[in-house]
This record gives sequence, C-alpha cells and structure tokens, in this order.
Amino acid sequence: MYDVVHEPLITPSCAAAALDWYDRHRRALPWRSEPHEKADPYVVWLSEIMLQQTTVAAVKPYFAAFLARWPNVSLLAQAPIDEVMRQWAGLGYYSRARNLHACAKRVAGEFDGRFPDTEAALRKLPGLGPYTAAAIAAIAFGRRAAVVDGNVERVVARLFAIAAPLPAARALIREKVEALTPSARPGDFAQAMMDLGATICTPKQPACAICPLLDHCAGRASGEPRRFPVKAPKRERPRWRGAAFFVRRADGAILVRTRPPKGLLGGMVEIPGTAWSADFDPGAALREAPIHAPYRKLESVVEHVFTHFALRLDIYVAEIARTSRAPAGCRWALEGDLDKEALPSVMRKVVEAARKGGKLFGGGD
Repeated sequence: MYDVVHEPLITPSCAAAALDWYDRHRRALPWRSEPHEKADPYVVWLSEIMLQQTTVAAVKPYFAAFLARWPNVSLLAQAPIDEVMRQWAGLGYYSRARNLHACAKRVAGEFDGRFPDTEAALRKLPGLGPYTAAAIAAIAFGRRAAVVDGNVERVVARLFAIAAPLPAARALIREKVEALTPSARPGDFAQAMMDLGATICTPKQPACAICPLLDHCAGRASGEPRRFPVKAPKRERPRWRGAAFFVRRADGAILVRTRPPKGLLGGMVEIPGTAWSADFDPGAALREAPIHAPYRKLESVVEHVFTHFALRLDIYVAEIARTSRAPAGCRWALEGDLDKEALPSVMRKVVEAARKGGKLFGGGD
C-alpha cells in the first residue's frame, strides 16, 4: 500500500510562506487582477477554460482576441457558434470552445449575465469540471476551494513526498490541498501554488534553494524531490492513418466540410478525407474521395498527435473545373479565406502540405 514519506505537519505557516512569496514574485498575466483588486469572474472563467491542457504562452493571444471581440459574457452568448469556433481555431481541444459558448448562453440566460459564486453551482455549468469550478470560486469570489492543476499537483506531491503513482494519488493530493488552503485569500493561495509549480518547483530542475516552502518540503528532505510526483508507466499511443483530399476549383475555391457537432474536432471545418483508423488501407483511399477528380498523391505526409492517438495522413491534391458543384455535406471556400475558417491544427497542416506540394496542379513536385 502506498503512503507518504516523512510527512510534514500542515501548519498555517506553510500557506503564509506561499502567500508572502506570491506578494513579491507573482507572475504578471493578462487575466490576473492587480493586488487587492477584485477579479472579474468572466475574465477568470475565460482564461481558465483556455488554460485547460494549454500553455500560458499559447493562450495569451487567444485570450486577448476573445476579450477584445466579446468583452463580457452576454456578448459572447449572442455570438454565432461558428464565429466562436473560428476565433478558437488553432488552440486545440475544441470541445472547450463548444462548452464555452454553451456556458455563456446559460450564464447570460439563467443568471442574467452573472456567474454563480459557489463551487457547487459552477460545477453545473457546461465545461466546468472540479478544477475549473474551484479556480473560479476561489479566484473570482474568494471562496475556500481546493484548486489542483498540474502545477499544484506537482508542488503538493513533492511537499508531502507522496509515493502513490498518478493518477491514483490525485485523491490524496486533493485532500492535502484542501487542508493547506487558508480561509483568507484562497484565490491568491491557489495562484501562488500555480506560480510555484510554473517557476520554481518545475518538473526537471526544481529550484529548491529559493523555494519558500523549502523548510516544509518532505520531497526535498528525502533528497530526491524530482522523483515526485510518481507516474505510472505511459501507454503507447495507438497509431491511426487516413487520407485527406485537397481539391482546388479552377477559380481558386477549396473544397471543405464541417465535422459533426459532437465528437473529435466537433463543429470544426476540415479538408474532406477518409475515416481515420488503425487498419486504414492506403490502396482503397480513393474510394472515399469526396468528389471525382484527377488526384495526385503527394510524397509528403501530415503527422499529428492527439491525446489518445497519433495520426498520419496521406495527402491527395487535384484541380477541377470552376463549374463543379460541391457534393452533399461539403462547400467551397476561397483559398485566400481558409485562414478565417475554423480549421483545427491538423487541417492547417494539411493545407500547408498541399500548398508546399510544388506545382500542385498539373506537374511534378
């Protein structure tokens, strides 16, 4: 049975040390309120949804663009879902964008544009899991809530030298965070722990010598802080294959289609292609082409890694007459406007590969 090693006492001085460090070294982030300034729940919610499984650097430009276009939840709720998906394109994990829009509509409609202020009520909104609801409750409303993201998880696993491997250790880590979280300034404490994980208690090279929790840390006392958190062996991702058909009409329009609203990349725009599977048959790919055309297969392929599988796409290109009609479920989009479409990253790779295919239509590479 797994246990903790050299468990430290949970004392108010631990939270006080984290808060004192945060007051002096807090990161300046565009969604953070100034010290002693009340946080805007809409800003907190928007940033937390974007930051799910995404880096701060990647989120910053998207956050700024969303806030400039839709400065409050009511305006976001009024936006067509297609516009929201286009604005989100490239940020990944596209179910977040659909849930973002659904949540905005709920808040604008049922709550008159005001976010509920308790963790339990927030959990009932679309797209808000335990972490996000706790983060909004603590940061935006000052509620005492256990906020556990990847950074906090690492800090606490080291602080208590938790030997149980992830993901099994998460329940114990949450218990420790609940015990550590102070009643005063819980939002600042949550952000302090996030910042410690992002800047000091980093995965590979923790700067223990300057950590404000050094005297409390069992992981440091063990001599092997990098051993925590302990991770279970990773499963190898399945490898799927498929093909994409980049069809260009003589007037410069490209054949595209919108994926079903639910499921992987739901509601996003794509270059038509085959189904993706582990047993894909390259020899039969053209049977699934969306439209009859003189296709040429490129030598280059597109590779993309999703959370649960790795994908390899063959690319076929063709040009057809300007009078050609789009088949059922597809439409034509001007090639110059493709950047404005809600293309996910994998489809942007397909477009780039097709454009780089040399003399695409009517010659070799």
